[in-house]
Amino acid sequence: MNYDIQKIRSYFPVLHQKVYDKPLVYFDSAASAQKPIQVLMAKEKLHNDYYGNIHRGAHFMADKTTVQFEEVRDKIRNFINAESREEIIFTKGTTESVNLVAYSFCEKFVKEGDEIIVSEMEHHANIVPWQLAAERKKAKIVKLPFNDLGVLEIEKLPSLINQKTKLIAVAHVSNVLGTVNPVSEIIELAHENNVAVFVDGAQAVQHLQIDVQKLDADFYAFSAHKLYGPNGVGVLYGKKKWLEQIPPYQGGGEMIAEVSFEGTTFNQLPLKFEAGTPNITSVIAFGAAIGLIIEIGLQNIEEWELSLLEYATSKLKEVQGIRIYGEAPEKSSVISFNIEGIHFYDLGVLLDKMGIAVRTGHLCADTVMQHFGINGCVRISFGLYNTKAEIDIFIAALNKVRLMF
Repeated sequence: MNYDIQKIRSYFPVLHQKVYDKPLVYFDSAASAQKPIQVLMAKEKLHNDYYGNIHRGAHFMADKTTVQFEEVRDKIRNFINAESREEIIFTKGTTESVNLVAYSFCEKFVKEGDEIIVSEMEHHANIVPWQLAAERKKAKIVKLPFNDLGVLEIEKLPSLINQKTKLIAVAHVSNVLGTVNPVSEIIELAHENNVAVFVDGAQAVQHLQIDVQKLDADFYAFSAHKLYGPNGVGVLYGKKKWLEQIPPYQGGGEMIAEVSFEGTTFNQLPLKFEAGTPNITSVIAFGAAIGLIIEIGLQNIEEWELSLLEYATSKLKEVQGIRIYGEAPEKSSVISFNIEGIHFYDLGVLLDKMGIAVRTGHLCADTVMQHFGINGCVRISFGLYNTKAEIDIFIAALNKVRLMF
């Protein structure tokens, strides 16, 4: 594998600093990845050279900004291999994408007594919107459980699906367990029963090569800020057949064709779901982030991060008193754990004092914590810029904290 880690790290100025007089080790990319200079420069160039509002201007600045904006839509379409650019909707992030589908799909297709299957390992953002929709439509949420290894019990799925099932919501990769779920298998089973599937890809697109046509996903969502892009931008992919049928999520400018007091007609896809002025700057900068991912190669990134995951897992298992949550055969770049006798928050604070950034708490996944009977844990997560040397620093710090207790 040709992976020039020093060159890659040189793109991220923020990594080359000290925290509490210690070299920064950033192990929280699952929460939000750091931004490369390509993204920072794209923002600056836009506002220095040609910024204008998109789609509606009749001048050079607006036209050029519109072209740049729409080129990112095409880049994303190719990145996830969507059939049409009309299937790429810009949102504020994965959370808004979930809410969009939970509102609009359920408004059209879910009625009283219907059911929505949601996996037990979901982020809150892929549970609460479905609960709100179910409450509004008097429908029912059905849990798809996982076992103590962090593997979904999909052998139970056929018995959960019935004529009332309208949709299954599942994460491609768990943000706590790191489990890579068999979404192709889930989608195939769902479609055999005329059930749609929403896939939360927030923890997948930065680590795995995604082909939404091959997956046959009905909806697939992800966020720019976890993919080395800016925050405040996300993507909802939806099959055209669904997007054409479901009602708009928000009303306003851009999403209309014609407005009168007698009634309103809606714009064509994808603008039907993009009410108001979007986050133009961040969308264009997001294009730069995707460009960097393509340049490095997702296959290379996946292999590099898998080597980090395997190395860190083996080192962590040597730490006395550790309990790792999520040991599925198929995992991505996340390890969550606790150490006996040390509160997860105390551990996180002490690691921070040693320059190591980790995530602590319930990780926006209460149902996962409840499964294991814990209040929270520590999570480390890797990005394309992390190294085995950083893992060694982390393990040494972990052992130092353990001895303190």
